[in-house]
Amino acid sequence: MKIEELGADGTEKAYEAMRQLRPHLTSAGFVRLVNEVQRPQGYRLVGSWDAASGRVVAAAGFRLQHMLAHGRVLVVDDLSTVPAARGQGHASRLLAWLEREARYHHCVQVHLDAGTHRYDAHRLYVRNGFSIKSFRLTRRL
Repeated sequence: MKIEELGADGTEKAYEAMRQLRPHLTSAGFVRLVNEVQRPQGYRLVGSWDAASGRVVAAAGFRLQHMLAHGRVLVVDDLSTVPAARGQGHASRLLAWLEREARYHHCVQVHLDAGTHRYDAHRLYVRNGFSIKSFRLTRRL
């Protein structure tokens, strides 16, 4: 299992994994949004490769931020695995990679949001050392 950051020329490789989390996006739409909108705002992608198929089967999108409440943090915007590869350790290895990246950049915390209905994801995150510290409230405009 290989973990590797994906540059702009590799964005499409993360689509199949991200499609599980963001099904409203087409492949072309995903690549355009990531490369033209999100990357200029600091968004980065990292993928976990399946050795047998040579494809990215799990991916995480993240950015570094500085928050008044917490200081420097790494924020995970997106983390997803294709269904056939779940339970094989890809997400846990991505989380470990993200933690190393956060430490490298002198972050004091790693943050991520998970939908309230994503119970399997909650268990994964807690198993990997995350704590539920707050609720993020939203209001549709």
